[in-house]
Amino acid sequence: MIPRSKKESALKITFPMAASQRTTHAVQGKTASYGAGKLLVRLLLGCVTRVRVLRRENTDRTGGFLLAANHISHFDPFIVSSVIGRKIDWMTMAEFFQPPVVGFLLRAVDAFPVDRDRADRKTIRTAIERLKEGRIVGLFPEGGIRDGVRSLLEGAPLRPGASTLAHIARVPILPCVIVGSDRLYSTKRWLLFRRTPIWIAFGNPISDFSDCEKLQTRRRIESELASAFKNLYAELREKFQLTADDLPHPPRDRMKGGRTSDHRGDLAVQATGNRSGCPTIRPNGFHRFAARGIDAFLCASINFLHTRHRLNGNSRSKMEHYVEECEGLTADQYYASPHDKNLVEALKNGDAAITWRSPVETQFPANNIAHADFFPTRHRRNAPTVFILHALMSTSIDGYRRCAERFNELGWNACLIHLPYHYSRVPRGYWNGELAITCDLIRNAEGLRQGVTELRQLMSALRERGSGEFGVLATSYGGWIGALLAMVERDLRFVALMAPIVNIEHAIWKGPAARSIRRELRRANIEPSLVARHFHLSSPIHNIPLSDPERVLFVAGEFDLIAPLEQLETIQQKWRGSDLLRVRQGHFGYRMLPDTIARLKQRGDL
Repeated sequence: MIPRSKKESALKITFPMAASQRTTHAVQGKTASYGAGKLLVRLLLGCVTRVRVLRRENTDRTGGFLLAANHISHFDPFIVSSVIGRKIDWMTMAEFFQPPVVGFLLRAVDAFPVDRDRADRKTIRTAIERLKEGRIVGLFPEGGIRDGVRSLLEGAPLRPGASTLAHIARVPILPCVIVGSDRLYSTKRWLLFRRTPIWIAFGNPISDFSDCEKLQTRRRIESELASAFKNLYAELREKFQLTADDLPHPPRDRMKGGRTSDHRGDLAVQATGNRSGCPTIRPNGFHRFAARGIDAFLCASINFLHTRHRLNGNSRSKMEHYVEECEGLTADQYYASPHDKNLVEALKNGDAAITWRSPVETQFPANNIAHADFFPTRHRRNAPTVFILHALMSTSIDGYRRCAERFNELGWNACLIHLPYHYSRVPRGYWNGELAITCDLIRNAEGLRQGVTELRQLMSALRERGSGEFGVLATSYGGWIGALLAMVERDLRFVALMAPIVNIEHAIWKGPAARSIRRELRRANIEPSLVARHFHLSSPIHNIPLSDPERVLFVAGEFDLIAPLEQLETIQQKWRGSDLLRVRQGHFGYRMLPDTIARLKQRGDL
């Protein structure tokens, strides 16, 4: 036992700072992160842009205020932040927080998520608190990238959020108009020292908070803000003699060198590459550069996280023993799911959230409790059910819930599974999903076995309840589990696998996200031939599905570094009859989900 005085000393060493001190250090850390990011942006953009600013002095204010700007490109917040001395807390689309590393970086600079489609009380409360603390909150009142008649510069109506926030927080709104940043979508503009001109104008603060009726006051603020945007836009055009090419254009026109397009949306059908003639997207230089840059950065971040994990001197012998036990098993035996009477009863009760004991035990108690969220449709009780399998280290369930609502509208029940080591199943001291994929290949395999067996348990229980049709919508790590499920389950109406991990040999020994894993495996003398002895159970590309291949849809990112297009083309040919949809994005992106649902509708699966 430790003497009391030593215990107290240990506690003091472990928790040396008071709460206020920790808060101060956190704020200082985020300020430093913001400053470092701002310097990086200035260095990068300084080589390719020349920013001209009108009335920069209007930003030199003390106290909190709301910065409201028009939005013509994804570069706008970076450029605007680079010309303002103080730190800006940007309200950012919630979707951008879903990739774990991007979400971490956004929070590191005090950005916070906003749902464009509904008023979120948490977001509003966060914005008001920061404004009252004397900080700058930046937002785009258009709600997204806009040009032409959809833009507030051309008289489109403002969303009421800016006036509401300013009125409640009692802070002024500073209008800002930016022109020219959309031209950075063209790869030619990134040639060194070409110096694409960008123009920014800041207006006078709007701060009329009279004792008028609340609605009247907000309408007055909106009117003044709309007039300010128009006047600043006109001033920029007149002062710098801007041409038609200088003014905002749709991003896709900039990417195509200014040529207009009569394609529907952003899709263009290629002459080759799709068994069924489904839409594919032509490669684009900027998209390839941006997508692969994001993939490479996030792979580096994953590798850095993997450095927390090490193998020991017994790792090889444990691995040999594990594969010897598994070599004689079929996939159906390996992923066998025992009947769970309690799970059946919970489903019959119609609970929205179901928990049950996982049939696969691990050393982490939190991971041994399976969890599923149900989103029933109102159309009929025994409607088919789609299982939504999320990606590795997915940061938020909100996007999947909105996806579930879309399936509900189509007459499907939806079920979101908390995959092993994610969300409710994260052991204390670890990141969401961190333990799902590490250099510990045995734990990785057992996590996959957990995911598949729990899904099979759910399917069996749902059949007893009267639901007999199932679909799978899965992403990345979830796509890997979905592909394994297709190897052992025949009764699947569709299996949509978005950027799935299908070739485990490539993922481990050649994948850019597994460099740290490879280093540890080689240090432990675990060679590829030993790992390959488990592929008949864990690598979809080395197997064939029990489910009808014609019900399988592979969705590939054309610029994906983690689940490369050529790997998905290979498995699509091996799973003869399956379908392949190509999407212009990397492994991390948001175009894939709506395109996948549209393709499922076209195939008649929904």
